[in-house]
Formats: sequence, C-alpha cells, structure tokens
Amino acid sequence: MRVPPVSGVFRPRLVAVCGALAAAVFLAFCWGLSFGDFPIALPDVVRALTGSGDPGTVLVVRELRLPRALVGLLAGAAFGVSGALFQTLTRNPLASPDMIGLTQGAGLAVVAGIVLGWDGGLGTQALGLLGALAAAVAVYTLAWRRGTTSYRIILVGIGVAWICTSATDYLVARGGRFQAQAALGWLVGNLNGRTWAHVTPLAVALGVLLPAALLLGRVLRTLQLGDDVARGLGTRVQAVHLAVLLTGVGLVAFGTAAAGPVAFVALAAPQIAQRLAGTAWPPALAAGLTGALLVLGSDLIARTLIPDTELPVGIVSGVLGAPVLLWLLVRANRAGSGG
Repeated sequence: MRVPPVSGVFRPRLVAVCGALAAAVFLAFCWGLSFGDFPIALPDVVRALTGSGDPGTVLVVRELRLPRALVGLLAGAAFGVSGALFQTLTRNPLASPDMIGLTQGAGLAVVAGIVLGWDGGLGTQALGLLGALAAAVAVYTLAWRRGTTSYRIILVGIGVAWICTSATDYLVARGGRFQAQAALGWLVGNLNGRTWAHVTPLAVALGVLLPAALLLGRVLRTLQLGDDVARGLGTRVQAVHLAVLLTGVGLVAFGTAAAGPVAFVALAAPQIAQRLAGTAWPPALAAGLTGALLVLGSDLIARTLIPDTELPVGIVSGVLGAPVLLWLLVRANRAGSGG
C-alpha cells in the first residue's frame, strides 16, 4: 500500500498543475463574461474588469455579467475543496457532499420553503444553508458511537441522502405547477439571474473557510495512515474529524445556497485534480481550481449548446460528471474494495 507523506514537501508538478488550472480558470471566466446578447472581445473584457474602456462595456461586464461568473467560480471552488476534504477524510473517492446527504438536505429545505411556504421570510440561500447544516448534524449524530469512523459517516450519509431525496420528490409532486417549476429550477443547479446578493455571502464564507481547509490539509495526511496510526502520532482524530466536517459542510452549504446543487462537481473535481497532480490524496487547492473550471466550463456549454436557449449548468455538469462516477465505481469493483 502506498503511504502518503505527512511532512510538507515542495512538489513542482503540483505547483505547475495549480498554475495551469488557474490560467484555465481565468480564461474560462473571461470567456463567460464575453458571451451574451452583446458580444464583447476578450481584451475588452479584461479592460472592463479593471474599470477602463468603453463605459457601456464596463456596465455590461461589471454589473450585469460579473455576478454570474463570480458565483460560478466561487461555488465551483467551494464544491471542489469540500469534495477533497471528504474524500481525504474518508479515504474513499466516492465520498462527496453529493453522496452523503449534504446537498440533498439543502435541496429539501429549499423545496419545503417553496412548496409549503416554510421560508419564514428567508431566501433560498438561507434555506439551503440551514438544510445542509441540518443534514450534517443528522449524519454526524447518527454516525456517532464512541466517536465517528469514515465507514459509518459514508453509510449514514447515504441513508440521509435517500431520505432527503424521497421527501423532496414528494414535495415536488405535491406542489402546484409553478411551485414545482421553481423547485426543479433550483434543484438542478442554475446560475441564471445571479446578483451581488448571491456573491457577497459566498465570497465572505470562502474567505474564511478556504484558508481553514488548506491548513487542515497537512493534518489530514496523517489520517491517510489510518485512525489508529494517526492517534499514535499524536493526532486528535475526533477533533480533526469534526473540524473537517464543519469546514466541508460550510463550503458546500454556501456553494449550494448560491448556485444550487450543481451535480457531480464535488465528486469529480478532487479525482481529476489528484490525477493531474500525481498525489496520493486529492490536493485541496488543485481540487478547488478544478471545481471552478468545471462549473465555468459547464456554464459556457449550457449557454452555447442550444441556440437561443440557456440550459441550467447542473444539467451539463451531470452529463460530464456521470462518466466519472461510473469509472470510479468500475475501478473500485475491479480493486475489490469500496474505494
């Protein structure tokens, strides 16, 4: 069995991959800003971002299109880093917020607010955040038995995910036509109509949670050796489990609240980043950049695939991410293990 290093080591390949991913994210970000009913050349987009250039172009780029692009970038990064945390914690490539009930909990809360009017004056962002947090509490509580283990977290999370999915389907079927349309439009993951009100809380949350996730990375490497070995090395395993869960839940909760449950990004991004970087675990920074690129790229495809029609970004990410899930399942089956 390959044992990942636990000490900080300079990795030229990882640095190069992160640099290439950052350049690709910037290109996709600017390309998305250039696309629309009023096409704008990429150099003009860059000038508009700095506040120079034609005033009309600056208005279109910075006020009308920039919030959507920022939500896609930040939400994708949140999903990617969250998936990397959960997959590293559980040592299972199939563990992601999509699989252990967190996005389903957010979806259930939002749909309940739309269909039953239980929003209490809260918007979809607040409802999505509360739903993801409630699902996380349920998973952690039910998985607790003199501590938690990765195996129990995954099994309990799958059960919670199916319960939330079944309840969501029932509410959608119960709701009226317009309520069902609004609920399904959010559940599939969508960047249409995003404003600065969606950007601000997401940016603030990532400003706090991303550094925390990167700091947890080194401690998480010791858990790759197994919980018992990590305890022997002086790691407070349960405290690390709780810190990772809180950080990962916060990332996926704010990302889902802003963009909806964009399918498969949290699952696929860490695995793609791990293989690009050649590491023994999903690197958080590279996973975040990969997640941002996946969401921005999926949004570009969604807006250009069918003329005069904008598909929800979650449809495209689902089509792109489903083969990754199938590949992981086949790979795990051939290895005779769960991951």
